[in-house]
Amino acid sequence: MALIRNSKLRPRILVVGGGSVGLLAAQNLLKNLGRGEATVTVVDPNPYMTYLPFLPEVAAGSIEPRHAVVPLRRNLPGAEVITAKVTSINHAEKFATIEPENDEAFELDYDHIILASGSVARALPIPGLKENAIALKRIEEAVALRDHLLSRLADAALMEDDEERRKALTFVFVGGGFAGIELLTELEDMVRSAVAQYETLTEADVRFVLVEALGRVMPEVGEAQARWVVEHMRERGIDVYLETFLQDCTDKHIKLSNGEEFDADTIVWSAGVKANPMLIDSDLPINERGNVTVRADLRVEGDDGVVEGAWAAGDNAAVPDLSGGGVAGFCVPNAQHAVRQAPVLAANVLAALRGETEFKQYFHKTIGTVAGLGLYKGVSQMGDFEARGILAWLMHRAYHGYAIPTVDRKVRVFGNWFLSAVLGRDAMPLADLDVPRKNFVEAANSKSAPKKEAKEAAKA
Repeated sequence: MALIRNSKLRPRILVVGGGSVGLLAAQNLLKNLGRGEATVTVVDPNPYMTYLPFLPEVAAGSIEPRHAVVPLRRNLPGAEVITAKVTSINHAEKFATIEPENDEAFELDYDHIILASGSVARALPIPGLKENAIALKRIEEAVALRDHLLSRLADAALMEDDEERRKALTFVFVGGGFAGIELLTELEDMVRSAVAQYETLTEADVRFVLVEALGRVMPEVGEAQARWVVEHMRERGIDVYLETFLQDCTDKHIKLSNGEEFDADTIVWSAGVKANPMLIDSDLPINERGNVTVRADLRVEGDDGVVEGAWAAGDNAAVPDLSGGGVAGFCVPNAQHAVRQAPVLAANVLAALRGETEFKQYFHKTIGTVAGLGLYKGVSQMGDFEARGILAWLMHRAYHGYAIPTVDRKVRVFGNWFLSAVLGRDAMPLADLDVPRKNFVEAANSKSAPKKEAKEAAKA
């Protein structure tokens, strides 16, 4: 395996991950580095950063998929952008193993490394889960989920078998955190709107189910707001099961811990996240949850002290919450912290590169939470101020429309919302996105017409 060294004879800052932390940290570095002072290299499996808070709205069709992602190369001029996975890190030797999807793996050396690889879905060993469920961590999953639900309506409209029809129109969501609740309510709103286009379907035919292991939903908001969200969902006809576990979903037959069993053609898993497992294949210190352990200045720290040249922030890091409001003393893994940690991290890396010894401490007191629950419905909590309904929904859109990086994406997102308000929700699925060659293959495998008939057809 070849080791690619920095031929430009200047330090390399390797950014592992092009999400919120990786993109914004790289932008801040490029803005403040002197000419020829360092090379910034960003490695991510995707050529874009995904703004994760918008995935529920992408799935519901309120935002076009490409408008919820930020192109890395376009927004990181002057950086090396490599579309590949980092599969292992040897910090003692200061090189990482890079694996492109369609090419041979190689090793890349560095002087400073920024770990911003984010998180992945935290799946549990439940029978049938791996084979039948879908999560929502990528833009592709949001698009696939939207098209799947809408195609299930089209299929169910033609079904005569009651059991098959009931299975097609039963949608199960596991996990009642922020992401799970937003996704469920956005999709429920979209599906019930789409049902009106079918003469053979009614809203009573559709069943949405939420399964949550805890005795409440959305731990980021207060008890009163959480209770209101549950009541609101039940008023919309959503079955909410609290203190309930998914025990089995083999062959899409659902078995819950409360004894209920039924079939469901759609199972969405939103029961938590974990740090990118790539960190296990490194010699950097991680805690029992797989997160890199860092100080408040975002330098990686182990039992033997600070690990020189290693930095981390975002979902893959256990960042101390100096405000005292974090869970177990650490910042919660959300976009609000990620976008604020990135500039602090970049400033400290720059200081270390220049031989300075004083570093900024990351401190941010959470300003509150906002969530969309479908069109014109939402919930928010800003300190002691609580909002519900259309006001909270407007606060949600205003905050995230402002927070998504780059002016280009802000304009496109607000444009999506304006057009949807004027023209209404677009509930049109796109077929066969996962198999785009389907029609061509069918045409190529079809029987040819007899020569005589073909000649006559050609003359006509």
